[in-house]
Amino acid sequence: MKDTRICLGAFAGAHGVKGAAKVKTFTQSERGIADYGPVSSEDGARRFTLTFIRVLKPGLALVSAPEIANREDAAALAGARFYVERAALPLANADEFYIEDLVGLDAIGADGVLIGRVIAVHNFGGGDILEISAAANARSLMIPFTLAAIPSVNISDGILSVAAAALEELTVEREETREDDSDLG
Repeated sequence: MKDTRICLGAFAGAHGVKGAAKVKTFTQSERGIADYGPVSSEDGARRFTLTFIRVLKPGLALVSAPEIANREDAAALAGARFYVERAALPLANADEFYIEDLVGLDAIGADGVLIGRVIAVHNFGGGDILEISAAANARSLMIPFTLAAIPSVNISDGILSVAAAALEELTVEREETREDDSDLG
């Protein structure tokens, strides 16, 4: 069963001396970080009632919460993700979905052959990347979540398509890596 919670953001450190916290937001707008009611820690043990203060920069908001009493409390939360119940969020439009909805989808090649299953969605700063457990080998594939690489997503059918060019690019990268590794020995 899929988790009924959606990650809205992650604490990113303290700001000032009164307990305000910087938050990396995963919402459509930074202001939306406080729009869905109380949030909870990943393990569900702590709850926070966030109040939006202002945007610090794109993707980074300043918030306060009565549960964060001082600078030390805010600093201790750095890196902790927080979640809201999915039911608190608006329904996605027909052509939209939540990133969490991608996990578990079957990845199908342009030829209709199963490539694997999406096991995670990562963002290391350069955009979203799908991690796909490869059906053909033990290594996961990392494919950028762009329209060019993933031309269609069908949540209701449980599939997404991977463009042939994206797979070809992965094959070229793997061959180059193997050649580099053979130079070492």
